[in-house]
Amino acid sequence: MSIVTYNNRSIRNISAIPGAATALTHIKTLTASSSADLSFVNGTSDVVLDSTYPIYLFKLINIHPASSSKMNVFFRDGGTNFDATVTSSNFSAYHAEDGSATSLYYETDSDVAQGSTVPLIRNLGGDQADSSGVVTMYLFNPSSTTFVKNFITTDSYVYGSSYGAFSDRKAGYINTTTAIDGVKFQMASGNIDAGTIKLYGLKDS
Repeated sequence: MSIVTYNNRSIRNISAIPGAATALTHIKTLTASSSADLSFVNGTSDVVLDSTYPIYLFKLINIHPASSSKMNVFFRDGGTNFDATVTSSNFSAYHAEDGSATSLYYETDSDVAQGSTVPLIRNLGGDQADSSGVVTMYLFNPSSTTFVKNFITTDSYVYGSSYGAFSDRKAGYINTTTAIDGVKFQMASGNIDAGTIKLYGLKDS
């Protein structure tokens, strides 16, 4: 078996390393432009959200609302409506822009007890052109017909009228043993003015 050595003179000519596996596979990118919602549905517009991957990753990048509002996420369990039942928890940290206040606390207004509307970002500022938010959301084994489907989210955003930097941590489960085949992101009021949402699949480790 030969040993291949890569150095500063030859690495620039290598397009792929044999045997290197890519665990993260890009599936679909949606870009908002004054959009009512951004939705990913398995089998529609090249979206894969089934047993192909055990874990799916959503990345929300520079999400900007038309006006200050919550951003919600909804899940679909095989029907036509995004109304799958969810139970979740939420805690939040913030630092005021002027440095006057900080806090770390459980946020009761953003947890869900057997509801279908899940607040993903609690109050995303839209009154300033530079306000935006980012979110990472993992959805685990959505095709399972044996277990409920768990999800975890983290985010960073400007709260309301530039109140400061907020970061929330949410975790929960979609309380059904029916496969989840769709995910929708939507502001509680108004449109998604701008931003990008990317969907990736993660292979088995």
